[in-house]
Amino acid sequence: MVAYHFPPIQGSSGVQRTLRFVRYLAEFGWEPLVLTISPRAYEKCADDQMADIPDGTIIKRAFGLDAARHLSIAGRYPSIVALPDRWASWQPAAIFAGRQLIQRYQPDAIWSTYPVATAHQIGASLAENSKLPWIADFRDPMAQDDYPTDPAQWQRFSQLEQRIARTAACMVMTTPGALSMYRDRFPSAAHKMRLIENGYDEAAFAGLTRDTALTDGYLTLLHSGIVYPDERDPRPLLSALAQFQASNPRLAQRLRLRFRAPVHSDLLRKLAESNGVADLVEILPPIGYRDALAEICRADGLLILQASNCNQQIPAKLYEYLRAGRPIIALTDPKGDTAQALSLAGLNNVTPLNDTGAIAKTLEAFCGAPSSSPLPEPNVVAQSSRRARTAALAAVLDDAVTQNS
Repeated sequence: MVAYHFPPIQGSSGVQRTLRFVRYLAEFGWEPLVLTISPRAYEKCADDQMADIPDGTIIKRAFGLDAARHLSIAGRYPSIVALPDRWASWQPAAIFAGRQLIQRYQPDAIWSTYPVATAHQIGASLAENSKLPWIADFRDPMAQDDYPTDPAQWQRFSQLEQRIARTAACMVMTTPGALSMYRDRFPSAAHKMRLIENGYDEAAFAGLTRDTALTDGYLTLLHSGIVYPDERDPRPLLSALAQFQASNPRLAQRLRLRFRAPVHSDLLRKLAESNGVADLVEILPPIGYRDALAEICRADGLLILQASNCNQQIPAKLYEYLRAGRPIIALTDPKGDTAQALSLAGLNNVTPLNDTGAIAKTLEAFCGAPSSSPLPEPNVVAQSSRRARTAALAAVLDDAVTQNS
């Protein structure tokens, strides 16, 4: 299993997909071998999820650097060392280590996951050399209309997608929109594409309850995780909060908008101050994964931000939000996959991310009657467990091996 995101990395929800597959695959007859990058490549590390790796799991951490941090001079680095991405230096050592793992342990299949693109290049090379069936996992689409913005990187992404469509035994997507897009893009490979969505780990929620409010005397609306300036543009939200405060100051004072580990803290702080709502906004640092889940469970409401240019993506945190059983305020395109996933769980109140006036009304409605907000449908949520998703992956692996024999 070739994955850049793996403990002890901190700050990325992408780690959960690989980690939970590793945790549950043995139940379905598969023993994972993990090929990941040296922790020095991670900007932040934490040990809180190391205990979630099953005892005895074979993990090989191959040398690799982050070009932006390790190979730059005055903040700049040559693009050739960052194609297809900043972790391209991982590839040589990973291919060498992967061949050693294959020779020693004789695995039956290769699985790699994007992001990052280098992981798929490693997977492709190992599969080509070993003739093992290769499953290419796409947590997000790769080459898109407006991403990557660098032409050379976009071209490399496109070439890698073509290689995957041509040589992989199976391509796995995490959203219906991404699956449809890739089937249209590569119709000759459509038959080998599958959908395995993200999910939540029931074991991680064990013992977590909403026994006390996050902020006594206030309603806390929580966004947990990265706030991207474009894909999760916070400007309309902060403007809407200012509108809400101007129209109903007494009710607005009940609200605390909390951003946990948003990464772009300075941007949020400036927006809160310029809109005159700094007293209503909390910007807090990262915490451990289980502590983050506990915070989600105790929040009065949970916030999703997703721009329309990400309609074929669903934030991985959404499934944990659904499992927490709290009201969800979704600021996203009603036509996107995120809105559709919420609708399947019985949540149909979606507000466009760029509609300031509508967001202000949504905030006011939430603060005026928080207990009347609809909650996710438990029976639907239960279908999104990480164990169920791992069963689906095991079926894909079984099929790939059968087809390859």
